[in-house]
Amino acid sequence: MTAPAPVQLRKPPYPPRRGEGFWASAIHAWNGLVHTVVHQPNMKVHVVSAILVGLVGSGLPLGLAEKVTLIFCVLLVFFAEILNSALETLVDLATQEFDEKARVTKDAAAAAVLVLSIGSVVIFAALVVHNWGTVLANGPRIERQVLFGLPLAGCAALLMGDRPRPWIQDALAFAAWTTSAVFSAMTVGLLVLALAAARERARARATKNPAAT
Repeated sequence: MTAPAPVQLRKPPYPPRRGEGFWASAIHAWNGLVHTVVHQPNMKVHVVSAILVGLVGSGLPLGLAEKVTLIFCVLLVFFAEILNSALETLVDLATQEFDEKARVTKDAAAAAVLVLSIGSVVIFAALVVHNWGTVLANGPRIERQVLFGLPLAGCAALLMGDRPRPWIQDALAFAAWTTSAVFSAMTVGLLVLALAAARERARARATKNPAAT
């Protein structure tokens, strides 16, 4: 029985490593986060979902514990997806051809993200049901958040998309505001991340095809 032919591994561009110390390490960590958003389709879904969670949180007068729970769920899903991406890259680096154990490793890492995502959805639904009276009492505010939040999430999805487009479209998509202190900061941070992903995507495309610029 012949062994499977070696699989050609995808090698996405990555910013060069510069400097040492705390700030350089922070920049490298930020580059890793942006790289994950650019090259992992599931991370794009998580970012858009987190923006929607932030808009719900900014539209409802939730308690501190409930706000912390929602933010913690978002961070956990992000953490799991980043680790999953790092593990996939490590497996590809160590395994240059198909291996059943490598496939199981990747599937198990993806399962961890799936479990956390499902758990976060269940927690979010439980909080909405528990605060259903508050939801009914804040109908106009929730309607405003929906009318504003869906286009905002669409803008973030546009920023992180792979389709080539002029940079001015990315700039126009990056205009938004929210209403709550805690979730506004999270939403703005996610928009900054989406904009950084758009810039990294454009830089990678220019590197791959200089004639396009």
